Amino acid sequence: MPLRLAVFLSGSGRTLENFFSEIAAGRLPAEIVAVVSSRSDAFGLQRAKNHGVPAFVVPAKEHKDAASLGRAAFAAVEPFRPDLVALAGWNHLVEIPKAYERRVLNIHPALLPAFGGKGYYGMKVHEAVIRSGAKESGCTVHFADNLYDHGAIVLQRNVPVLPGDTPDALAHRVFEEECRAYPEAIRILAERRGAAK
Repeated sequence: MPLRLAVFLSGSGRTLENFFSEIAAGRLPAEIVAVVSSRSDAFGLQRAKNHGVPAFVVPAKEHKDAASLGRAAFAAVEPFRPDLVALAGWNHLVEIPKAYERRVLNIHPALLPAFGGKGYYGMKVHEAVIRSGAKESGCTVHFADNLYDHGAIVLQRNVPVLPGDTPDALAHRVFEEECRAYPEAIRILAERRGAAK
């Protein structure tokens, strides 16, 4: 049985598109059942529509705190009974309901716990990595909890930081690894779930 996957996003939906590709290729044992965007202008909504997946807008700016945003976002997907929720470029702290503890994954574009926490997202992460002089970066898939970039790590993939790297060049290399790492992490969880039955 494929995992029922809900995806939360705030932007272009490149990670969502990668999930669709991996599912179509038979490499990801999942079915995307719903998409939630924190922004009405996120291109990820169009990607969901292109694949016939129900998509919902839960505007972050209309919620005063992480608890309120969490209630609204998870309520949107609850009717679809997701086994797992994947945060895929979701740019907000969201409080995870008790029923979804250890059922929400996030991907971060660095090797946590380095370069994580409030304010470390998107290009800001890659700029900080290069500024620090680190010789290595990568991505981390972890269970999300109610703190930024916290929670048990499922897997990490490394990339070198090359001499003369720009944040854009590093971001591109890290994203290529994200496209492998996130589906791999979901596969691991699907296998664990199957073994537990």
